[in-house]
Amino acid sequence: MSTAAPHPPLPDRRLLSINVAQASHVEIQGRRILTAIGKQPVSTQAAPTRIEVKPLGLAGDEQADLSVHGGLSKAVYAYPVEHHAFWQTVRAQAGVQAWGEALPHGSLGENLTLSGLLEDEAHIGDLLRFPDCTLAISEPRRPCFKLEAKLGFKHAIKMMAQSGFCGFYLAVRVPGTIAAGESFELIPGPREVSIRDLFRAKMQKEAKAG
Repeated sequence: MSTAAPHPPLPDRRLLSINVAQASHVEIQGRRILTAIGKQPVSTQAAPTRIEVKPLGLAGDEQADLSVHGGLSKAVYAYPVEHHAFWQTVRAQAGVQAWGEALPHGSLGENLTLSGLLEDEAHIGDLLRFPDCTLAISEPRRPCFKLEAKLGFKHAIKMMAQSGFCGFYLAVRVPGTIAAGESFELIPGPREVSIRDLFRAKMQKEAKAG
């Protein structure tokens, strides 16, 4: 009698941290720039404060440049915690953090630090269903000079482009509230293009144009 192969365990898809920032002026490459990339945790698993999710983003959060972050289609930016080890290593190699030092949540400018959902598994139109709100995956993040300033070393843009560790923007389908520690369900959409494939296509197009 044949025995069916066991199904692989489902990934632990979980919200680890909610991070927000107000826009402020900082000096980057000799210029005074308005940015809200300096996200700080306001809801963690140790202190799971509930945060309101509105059509244009999270309560307490701002976006300085609406051409790259913000609006209905890019209201929230999510980043997989699984990539933090990569950035910890390259930042240590660059001498801007100690070896073994943890990268704080929000360090990539993300609103939501997630586990269990990488770019090759995330497709345009997929839904992230939390207990009290639903978000839709809309597009990959495009790295800019503000990322290099935030991470503290040159070539961060190039390394994100090469690794594909870009994270993804989310539109708010069902407003509500979220809190760190909550799990979420991935509801498949059309599954026509993944975040990883779209990001690489965009980066290749920009490289050819440049």
